[in-house]
Amino acid sequence: MTKFRDDYSIKDIINNFKKYSNEKTDIIEKAYNYVQDKIDEKTLKHLLNVSYILTEINSSKDTIIPCILSYLYDDKNIKLSDVEKEFNDNLARVSLNIYKLENISLSTENDYLVEYYKKVIVGMTEDVRVIIVTLADRVYLMRNLSQKDNQEQKKIAKETSEIFAPLAHHLGIYKLKSELEDLSLRYLKPEIFYDIVEKLNSTKKERDNTINEMMMEVSNLLKEHNISFEIKGRSKSIYSIYNKLDKGRKFSDIYDLLALRILVKKDEDCYLVLGLIHSKFKPIAKRFKDFIAMPKSNGYESLHTTVFGVNNELFEIQIRTFEMNDIAENGVAAHWSYKEHKEAFNLSKTDAKLEFFKAIIDTSKEENSDIGSLIKEENNPDNIYVFTPKGDVIELPLGSTPVDFAYRVHTKIGEEMVGALVNNQIVPLNYILQDGDVIKINTSKLSNGPKEDWLNFVKLTQTKNKIKAFFARNRKEEIITRGKDLLEKELRRKKISFNDFLTDNNIKKIIKELKVKEEDNIYYEIGNNNYTPRYVINIIYGDDEPSKEIIPKITKNELDVNVAGEDHVKVNIASCCLPLPGDDIIGYITKNNGISIHRKSCSNLIHLEDRIIDVKFNEITKNKYLTNILVILKNNQNNLGDILNKMSSKNIIIDSIHTLYKDNIISYKISLYVNNLNSLNNLLNDLNKIRYVKESRRL
Repeated sequence: MTKFRDDYSIKDIINNFKKYSNEKTDIIEKAYNYVQDKIDEKTLKHLLNVSYILTEINSSKDTIIPCILSYLYDDKNIKLSDVEKEFNDNLARVSLNIYKLENISLSTENDYLVEYYKKVIVGMTEDVRVIIVTLADRVYLMRNLSQKDNQEQKKIAKETSEIFAPLAHHLGIYKLKSELEDLSLRYLKPEIFYDIVEKLNSTKKERDNTINEMMMEVSNLLKEHNISFEIKGRSKSIYSIYNKLDKGRKFSDIYDLLALRILVKKDEDCYLVLGLIHSKFKPIAKRFKDFIAMPKSNGYESLHTTVFGVNNELFEIQIRTFEMNDIAENGVAAHWSYKEHKEAFNLSKTDAKLEFFKAIIDTSKEENSDIGSLIKEENNPDNIYVFTPKGDVIELPLGSTPVDFAYRVHTKIGEEMVGALVNNQIVPLNYILQDGDVIKINTSKLSNGPKEDWLNFVKLTQTKNKIKAFFARNRKEEIITRGKDLLEKELRRKKISFNDFLTDNNIKKIIKELKVKEEDNIYYEIGNNNYTPRYVINIIYGDDEPSKEIIPKITKNELDVNVAGEDHVKVNIASCCLPLPGDDIIGYITKNNGISIHRKSCSNLIHLEDRIIDVKFNEITKNKYLTNILVILKNNQNNLGDILNKMSSKNIIIDSIHTLYKDNIISYKISLYVNNLNSLNNLLNDLNKIRYVKESRRL
């Protein structure tokens, strides 16, 4: 393995930065000087190493500075406002988000936690610089993983392989992606890793001689035609070799172990070089790929060809411009330099690189979204390239359908789709697209939208999420309409004018009471049976009737609640008080929704005597139950990461988190699922022991 230095100084970082940038470095030094006397020696060493890794991928100073500043927040006396006074608001806020993200512990032991933490990552990284710094930090961790015990090594390597390497791939940062994959393999499958290393070492001298001979032949050819170029041998990553061996290939059959990369100045030179090489060395037809005309979804551009070279050996040759190479190696991290210093730089390339990142953010917003599947399918090497009728290239995973194509082009096209033509032939919507297909989507504004059975055959997780989102929106509109109708009927029954009831002041009062955002949410709550029309009317006019009728939604009667004298009855957990196994509970017989289970202390039942029935939780329960807690901190420092760690260690499932700010104090309202009251009390006791927690309690 490559040996890495571990003793970088700020001077090393500045010198490396100057190799690729003409920007002034005084603000980088200012950030370092501001931080260095506020952190310990170990943290300072960490900071310098991660910052140096950022310069290895040509990161901008606006990425390096937040990285340096992020190490301040280990000192709980440091506030965001302090950093904002010394540096601009943007740099300070990005630095705080970097700190938050890097202080969340990940777990790949539990599928739920993998998905949950990926959502947390996305939620905290609206600025792509946060991910770039986090990836650099992960590289430093992996370089020093030998210092951990075996179990910890495998845990961290699994996180890296499943989460961080795919993110580096989709941001186009090949340098980091390749290193993360190789280091992950080293700790996850050490025997295979070192077997590949040994085979590579044993054939190195022979391969080097063959590559040098081929480089000489190609160089002479290009010089004869006065082409300005740079040529070098290209090493195959250990992980990519492992992938081919894992698919049944023999080591001796992996012909792209012999590889060259040729760099030229202009796009047209790439094709000229390709023609010259093919004129002298016989190409393998199916091994030619043009990623300049058809860039990958992460913005990668290059020409790939495989030819019979010297000694009749097979060589994989990549041909690209210097700019393409920089962006291929360093991804989004390198975009700033072309955007700022080259007018001809095509900004759409930046958008292409960020498409996957945007897709994760969009996916994370959807209920029950599967970010893990999105990462895996988009990281599939067997992608196909298809065309719009205008010749635009769309990259899709193997197995995609015209519906996937339509949604990839634009959500609106997917929703108005009524048919598809592939290569001018009508095809069914579940047709499996092939590499090189030309697809035309027929749309109609009269379309009723996607069909639910499309979910049975579409390939992309992103497509499925968008289809589900469409039906969720439609259902919400139907529920709102139903709720409005129910309220109008109740008002007519009470002989109250709808317009007189829903004045601006009344609407504000109802919104405040129901804790919703807007008028439509009032109807949604009624239509979804969370509140009755009578309860909403009573908010304005008052009534002696029961104050709140909740129709809760979670458990069923066959689960954990025993109802006196009734073996088969519908049972619901009341959302007003959310009882847990271990609470004293009572049942309220609703008119249409079975028995609603409340805590005996619930204010909604305190004056009721009729329609009450004895109930109790079973001695052994098998489900988790929703409850709400409030965690009040002693200061305005965001310590969410530590609190999440405490919960994940106790097999607690988090449903939602809301951050509250009052009087310069931060509090968290957290909805979570626990086994019983005892589990909840243990969690609260542990949270109350954290030094910066003022109080944690059940709501």
